[in-house]
Amino acid sequence: MPGRLVVVAGPTGSGKSELALRLAETFQGEIVGCDSVQIYRRFDIGSAKTPVSERRGIPHHLIDICDADEVFTAGEYAARARQALAEIAERGHVAVVVGGTGFYLRALLEGLFPGPRRDEQLRERLSQRESQRPGSLHRLLRRLDRASAQRIHVNDVNKTLRALEVTLLARQPMSEQFAKGRDALAGFQICKVGLNPARAELNARLDQRVMEMFQGGLLEEVRTLKSAPLVKPFESLGYRQALAHVQGQLSLEEAIASTQLETRQYAKRQMTWFRRDREIRWFAGFGSDPAIEKDVLEYVRACLSAVPDTDSGR
Repeated sequence: MPGRLVVVAGPTGSGKSELALRLAETFQGEIVGCDSVQIYRRFDIGSAKTPVSERRGIPHHLIDICDADEVFTAGEYAARARQALAEIAERGHVAVVVGGTGFYLRALLEGLFPGPRRDEQLRERLSQRESQRPGSLHRLLRRLDRASAQRIHVNDVNKTLRALEVTLLARQPMSEQFAKGRDALAGFQICKVGLNPARAELNARLDQRVMEMFQGGLLEEVRTLKSAPLVKPFESLGYRQALAHVQGQLSLEEAIASTQLETRQYAKRQMTWFRRDREIRWFAGFGSDPAIEKDVLEYVRACLSAVPDTDSGR
């Protein structure tokens, strides 16, 4: 049996986790997290992790997998998530990928490659060439990797430079290296659903959730963590403001208001990102809404029952 994969996308606070649990219960599934903060141990309240006691015995993967001072890239996420998907498929279960980190999701589904490390000498030579002959890097990229050149604007020197760097160091067009990443999920049936509640209702819920996080132990959690070096999770929404309050830089009211505002803005950016994916079937409501849940279950059941398109590899 080919692997079966359900993706639950949408903005923060839209009820993705609740819906994912229901999908996993219904289709004998296992949940794969797709959140760049939930990967860190001990960062629980501010990342809105589903507590272990509320996971209904459903296996969860890619959550609490590294310490806060570890560097964890989208490429590493894709590699580990794909390993989890393969193991879930071997058990005959459905993988339910859920989370709001769009870059992680794209890395998983479309492929990222580790890529060679930056070569400062090569970059300097390429930069000098571009300064002497503007546009020459993009012309060179068109000769070496036409597919990448077509995706990168002629005036975007930084992306052009990186594409050339990768192509020259790997001695293979960057576009071909991306294609290898996409092939990793060949054979999977993939069903994508998205939650898109009304903006006003979502904003109200987000404001309330932020308030509940601060009242429910976020500050205490940060106080237990702040003795560690200043690490990447503290740059994330909620943790950044809570730390600023603990250090006396923001009042509690300012920390809450800042988190609420930035969370609303973040939700808007998430929707902009996810709407680029035309394969997502959108549902206008929250994942906790019984009517939305019913519609999603019916859609996913039909989607997973469909005969895969062998031409597309899914």
